Amino acid sequence: MAPAESISLRGRTALVTGAGGGIGAATVRALCAAGAAVLALDVDAAAVDRQVAETAAGGADAVAFAADVTDAAAVGRAVEAAMRRWGRIDVLVNNAGIVRDATLDKVTDEDWERTLGVNLRGAMVCARAVVPHMKAAHAGRILSAASVVARDGNYGQTAYTAAKAGIIGMTRTWARELGPQGITANAVAPGFIDTPMVASVPEKVVARFRERLPARRLGRPEEVAAVYAFLASDLASFINGAVVGVDGGLLL
Repeated sequence: MAPAESISLRGRTALVTGAGGGIGAATVRALCAAGAAVLALDVDAAAVDRQVAETAAGGADAVAFAADVTDAAAVGRAVEAAMRRWGRIDVLVNNAGIVRDATLDKVTDEDWERTLGVNLRGAMVCARAVVPHMKAAHAGRILSAASVVARDGNYGQTAYTAAKAGIIGMTRTWARELGPQGITANAVAPGFIDTPMVASVPEKVVARFRERLPARRLGRPEEVAAVYAFLASDLASFINGAVVGVDGGLLL
């Protein structure tokens, strides 16, 4: 394989969750640019419709699907829609996520359950739904959003950190279980990326982390999306069970 070979996903089909904005929307664009057909899923129907309309306007084969990743029946319908349209699912990007910050003594049961529901259970639900089709093809890529905080912890993020650490554990388990069947599982661990989710963090907190970064800036959604596109491609065929940091050196 030539070192300079470009990323190509021609003939591949992907399901991307949390595709209504931020990293998810950027990932849809990146996968489509590499030639993939993409089913973009988000709980916000208007947002994902808008993102897909913009992407499809450039000639990409992308469709929107409104669903909550914690709703197994709805996720099943999304997978069925992809199979009817393209007859295959080669790539899953578990990007959907939420943040409900609170210190330990203020974490409510509802915040805990919803955060782990979307960030952790949702990833399992989606992976469980696509795996039978990947097994039948003896090939597939399962990519999931972890976070830099899963490795280092973060003040006020008991639930979020637990969910993202769980993503790493599940990813490594799936890599062991599914690797012999031609399916790889990897996680991407973004740092502070310029998204609506980070915009909700107090500026003084963001500024403190920015000062720790060698580049003194936040990451861009496109920079995370490029890693997903690479991991989805044949160039990453021997990467399995990895956690790829996209954090600008935050943990140095």
